Amino acid sequence: MLTGADFDRLRTIRATRPQAIREALIARRRREVTRGDGRLFIVAADHPARGALAVGSDPLAMANRYLLLDRLAIALSRPGVDGVLGTPDIIDDLAALGLLDDKIIVGSMNRGGLRGARFEMDDRFTGYDVPTMVSSGIDFAKTLLRVDLDDPGTVTTLEATARAVTQASAASLPIMLEPFLSRRSDGRIVNDLSTEAVILSIAIASGLGGSSAYTWMKLPVVAEMERVMEATTLPTLLLGGDSGADPDETFAAWGDALSLPGVRGLTAGRTLLYPPDGDVAAAVDTAASLVHSAGVLAH
Repeated sequence: MLTGADFDRLRTIRATRPQAIREALIARRRREVTRGDGRLFIVAADHPARGALAVGSDPLAMANRYLLLDRLAIALSRPGVDGVLGTPDIIDDLAALGLLDDKIIVGSMNRGGLRGARFEMDDRFTGYDVPTMVSSGIDFAKTLLRVDLDDPGTVTTLEATARAVTQASAASLPIMLEPFLSRRSDGRIVNDLSTEAVILSIAIASGLGGSSAYTWMKLPVVAEMERVMEATTLPTLLLGGDSGADPDETFAAWGDALSLPGVRGLTAGRTLLYPPDGDVAAAVDTAASLVHSAGVLAH
C-alpha cells in the first residue's frame, strides 16, 4: 500500500521539517473515543521499543520498519479499525504519512523494562508522558503493569503507574492498564495466565492512582472469562496475545469473550499484522467483524 515515494517523503520530513510531525498530529481530524456501537478495535504496534521484535519463530520479524509501516497502513485502511497503539516513533511515522485522520491514537508510556534485561520489572516510563499526549492531541494512554512479588523493581513500576493514572485523570485522558502477575522462569519473564492470577492483577491495577474515572483495562483472554469480567466495572479491551496460535482458535476465543458484559473491544497487534498466511487485510477484517458485530449483538 505504501510506496517508495511515501518513504522518501517520510525521510525528508524527518530530516528537514521535523516540526511537520507535531503539526500533522495537531491538525489531523479527530473523533470521539467511543461512538456508534461503542466498541473499539485498536491495532497495536508498541512492541519494538521494548526490544520485542519476534513473531512466532522469527526473532526479527518486526525489525523492518518499512514493512511494519506498510502493514499498519493496510490495517488502518480497513473498515472497523478505530485506531492504533504505539510508541512516539511509530505514531510520528504514521502522522507524517497522513494515516491518522479519524483514528484514535493510543500512546504507549512505559518501555523501559526491556525484554530480557535484568531490570525488566523496573519498567520505567520512557515513552509518552501525559502532558505531551495532551498537547499533541493523543487520545488515549496505555501502560503495561507486570507485578512480580519477588522483584523489588515492581514497586517502582507500581508507583509510576499510579502517578500516570492520577495525571491522566486530571487531564481527562483515558488510560488503559494492561496488568499481569509475572515471575522469572529460566531467566525470562513469564506472565501467569491462570484465571485467578488475572483476577488478582485486575484488583491490584484497579486501585492505582487518585481516581479511576478514566481508567480502562486491557486483559488477556483466558479460561473462565466470565469470572474475570466479574472482577471489574472498568471498561475493558481484550488483549490479542502473541502470534503463533491457530488463527481460527484465536478468533473463536475473541468472539466468545467479546460478548461478555464490560468488554468494549479488542487491542491486537502481531496476530493481525503478521498472520501465518501473510494476508493482513483478511486478518484485520475478521477481527473487525468480531468486535463490531459483538457490539450490535450487545445492543
